[in-house]
Amino acid sequence: MDKRNIMNFDSFYFIGIGGVSMSALAQYMLFLGKKVGGSDIVESVYTTELETAGAEIITGETCFSVASFDVIIYTDAVKEDNAQLKEARSLNKIVFSRGEFLNLVSENFKNVIAIAGCHGKTTCTCMLAHIFLAANKNFSAHIGGRDKVLKNSYFGGAEWFITEACEYKKNFLKLKPDIAVVLNTGADHLECYGSIEALRAAYVSFIAGAEKCVTQQGNFSIGGITFGLDTSADYIAENLECNSGKYTFTVREKNEVLGKVKLDVYGEHNVKNALAAITVARMAGVEFSDISRGIFNFKGVERRFEKLGTYDGAICIADYAHHPDEIAATLKTAETFVKGKLYVIFQPHTYSRTKALFKEFLEVLNPIEELLIYKTFAAREYFDDDGSALTLYQNIKHARYGDNAGDICDFISRAGETDVILFLGAGDIYFIAEKIVK
Repeated sequence: MDKRNIMNFDSFYFIGIGGVSMSALAQYMLFLGKKVGGSDIVESVYTTELETAGAEIITGETCFSVASFDVIIYTDAVKEDNAQLKEARSLNKIVFSRGEFLNLVSENFKNVIAIAGCHGKTTCTCMLAHIFLAANKNFSAHIGGRDKVLKNSYFGGAEWFITEACEYKKNFLKLKPDIAVVLNTGADHLECYGSIEALRAAYVSFIAGAEKCVTQQGNFSIGGITFGLDTSADYIAENLECNSGKYTFTVREKNEVLGKVKLDVYGEHNVKNALAAITVARMAGVEFSDISRGIFNFKGVERRFEKLGTYDGAICIADYAHHPDEIAATLKTAETFVKGKLYVIFQPHTYSRTKALFKEFLEVLNPIEELLIYKTFAAREYFDDDGSALTLYQNIKHARYGDNAGDICDFISRAGETDVILFLGAGDIYFIAEKIVK
């Protein structure tokens, strides 16, 4: 029996099933009519949705035997000493990492589009999915975030597969897409790569494994079909207009003007995300009228400049920004409509990222007049004082430090109706913000 043909097996168990990618893959197996089980430390919206769809889910510290399942899939956050993973190996079960399994899933589709980049992957993936939906394309999508309409997956056919391609631990190199997209590159996940040069080399390898590629003009020389604001790009956004933070622009395909596109999400950075999605859609033969409609139908992703509500009249917005470049883009977007003060709560994500980009974090955070640094979300890492939130706070001029929700409430107690409060970070700051607003 071919162990790589997942259609040969009837049951699948996911260790860390509550992750956004893992849960999407589990949903796909349920869609195929397979038996699905999984475990995670905490209950989440994803585990609840999977249980409702028929999956067997265990949450918390309770250890559940995987003996009755054919294939075991584990997330990168799981260590080799995990009891279920050890049991799977001792029973000679078929075991795949999340990245390996995503590649196996992609092999069930005729055409694969993989979207990579340090910033914007989720947004671009969702935009392209909405374009394909508007064009009635036969497609499925694997999303690394939660689209406000599609959630984290969509299954509508096997002709096209749209997926995010994550560079963490070189996972994107496991994919062999027909169209590879690189939105941008930047210094991130350096704990895995060691240097920006090694990271860029990985992007080059990612593109080399694809039949066609789409890249941002001027990011770095890797060829393919290009998009950008520069007139030398193959697909160009021009005549940008901003209305309260939302952009409208004209799309030029080489020497031909295709028409106007209107975004219903905030930020100039989303112009490039949209342009990348438009480029891929045109390569897939989508009419511009469907592209324009699909782009406008995209209403955003949770934690991507998401309005949570108000706090004593001040608008509260949550954003996933956890890299200096992302923080800068989010601040620029907020400044387009804030009338009073801008209050920023930032939670660093991993000690290694803070340590590696310490200078860059200082540069983007120092100019903020009302800033609170919240305790680090360690994720998979052990404490490192050099990369801690406290050390970051101690090197910023006007910042405050907080390690509980009360500190945040005290910090924003002076905010009023003309002010905006930003909750930034990829950790649990989002859920803390939700509780504070409610």
